[in-house]
Amino acid sequence: MFRTTLAAALLLAAPAVAESETYEVDASHAQTLFSYTHLGFSTTFGMFSGWEGTIEFDADAPENSSVEVSIPATAMFTGWEQRDAHFSSPDFLDVAENDMVRFVSTGIEVTGEDTALITGDLTLGGVTNEIVLDAKLNQTGNHPQMQKPWIGFDATTTLLRSDFDAGAFAPFVSDEVEVTISIEAGKADA
Repeated sequence: MFRTTLAAALLLAAPAVAESETYEVDASHAQTLFSYTHLGFSTTFGMFSGWEGTIEFDADAPENSSVEVSIPATAMFTGWEQRDAHFSSPDFLDVAENDMVRFVSTGIEVTGEDTALITGDLTLGGVTNEIVLDAKLNQTGNHPQMQKPWIGFDATTTLLRSDFDAGAFAPFVSDEVEVTISIEAGKADA
């Protein structure tokens, strides 16, 4: 009886364990830049903008956090309409058949005070592969205009187009694509 009572007392006296909180991605401040080399002559850039989704953020135990975001594949912009059309074709993303780009985290390894490796499944062009994002927490705090908790992250990774059945014209157009992500999210309303 004493042990049961002591155990109950310890549980009641223990500090509350913080849990993750849901943050909704701010589509107006969520961008993914990508770059690749063209015939060795230049580096070409493009962007996906307007991501939507949620981040389950646990400030006390970031390894328990998670990310789930998506964007229409047609949200890609390279600055040249003919290139956008070609990248949307079956040679690359085949957006007529695969209209969404999606990332769902499967694990987070904290590597520093404000850094982590986020492993997850990226679906691009209808193909899903595991990738690792090298992420940095830029800031947490109260958003001055929105008047609620806000978080911001940057992340980088390198993808191989061929891993997503989008390797047309490699190696002349580089198979490696450098990716940089910057994203903000605000605490979801209760």
